[in-house]
Amino acid sequence: MSSYTRQDLAEMQAWPLERKIRVTQAKIIEWYVRFNGNVAVSFSGGKDSTVLLDLARRAFPEILAVFVDTGLEYPEIRAFVKTIPNVTWIYPEMPFTVVIQKYGYPVISKEVAKRIYYARRGSLWAIQHLRGLTKDGVPSKYNERYTKWACLLDAPFDISEHCCEVMKIRPLQKYAKSTGAKPIIGTMACESVRRQSAYLLNGCNSFDSKEPKSQPLSFWLETDILLYLRITGIPYASNIYGDIAESGNKLITTGVHRTGCMFCMFGVHREKQPNRFQRMKLTHPKQYEYCINKLGCGAILDYMGVPFRSA
Repeated sequence: MSSYTRQDLAEMQAWPLERKIRVTQAKIIEWYVRFNGNVAVSFSGGKDSTVLLDLARRAFPEILAVFVDTGLEYPEIRAFVKTIPNVTWIYPEMPFTVVIQKYGYPVISKEVAKRIYYARRGSLWAIQHLRGLTKDGVPSKYNERYTKWACLLDAPFDISEHCCEVMKIRPLQKYAKSTGAKPIIGTMACESVRRQSAYLLNGCNSFDSKEPKSQPLSFWLETDILLYLRITGIPYASNIYGDIAESGNKLITTGVHRTGCMFCMFGVHREKQPNRFQRMKLTHPKQYEYCINKLGCGAILDYMGVPFRSA
């Protein structure tokens, strides 16, 4: 098991794209060889996993890809995945409607939703974190971030982070267990504190973990993904992401920034208008109607003070 510092990560994130490509492919090859080719790329159809799959198939053209069809993807993403050869489709055992009924809605972030869920069930560690303390009651600068969300303990709806686990992680774990294939995942440390911590602890290839997995894009940045797509010209889901354009000194997509699950509310409170739901109303009115009214997400967004009707 490897251990890195934040300075190590920052230095790697500053590498030129050419070096990142070489190191990432070396990590993929190392993973593939260690498990005699019994590996699979977790392919969501999004731009990050599109780059990952291209890098993997430049080294091993026959490498398998696995797509979890949660039913929550943009229709453009599902259509794009269908154009990619040698992709195995797998499915969650529980639909999203049942997940939110059983566990609760995904709001604010995985970390916050997890603490609300367990605090409501009496877990001391979660209660203390929402008070800005450690489990032992010691003031924690790190846990201060959770105090402003303690008000959600009184929210008139259930909250949890379980949707991602049920809808995506469990199907992939079940697939890995049944086939023995060790997963290669396109997550990056820059995406969240949780993913950064995982990288600092394990590096790209966590051979010794309870559930070994490779995350060879961990030290990439969003701009690297977009630059790779622009330079190589490989197909991506451009009918949902739009074009890759320059904005100031960085690259952006002219369509949606991230795809993921259409109805997820994680992070929407931080988005500038038009946010993801306001855009959905214009671009995907059928899905918007289902999400806001049938699933009840409109009432949740109203409670949090997040606009969703129009910009």
